[in-house]
Amino acid sequence: MARYVNTSASARVDTRAYERGLRRYLGRMSNDVRRAVERTAVDVQNEARRRAPVDTGRLRSSIVHRMENRGRSVSYSVGTNVNYAAAVEFGTAPHVIVPKNRKALYWPGAAHPVAKVNHPGTAARPFLRPAIELTEQFFRKNLSQIRGR
Repeated sequence: MARYVNTSASARVDTRAYERGLRRYLGRMSNDVRRAVERTAVDVQNEARRRAPVDTGRLRSSIVHRMENRGRSVSYSVGTNVNYAAAVEFGTAPHVIVPKNRKALYWPGAAHPVAKVNHPGTAARPFLRPAIELTEQFFRKNLSQIRGR
């Protein structure tokens, strides 16, 4: 006849030290990720500036980045406050230009004042979207440089 012996074992593991170490490690990695995102934002900003068409330089110099931190989440945006930036980025459809404050339009070299001008529109010259599309490439490069130190 088989005899069953009741055997048991117990152990107590103090996980507080492990949890503290894990929090420190994740916090450090989080700071590394945060730095990589910030460097990525600067890279995207610089790429957008490089791609921006230049006439006076106002559009190029107005391109900036902004970081947003929400707890463990970090994001960035790159943009400009120049009112004609969207027209450069996306182009314009054909449109009519009429005077706002006068009865006619006139510019140096025009044969005579005119009541309206049929503008053919402008082609898009994207500078922000192509720069933002490089985000993943910049992020991987920046994260590997930070971790590789």
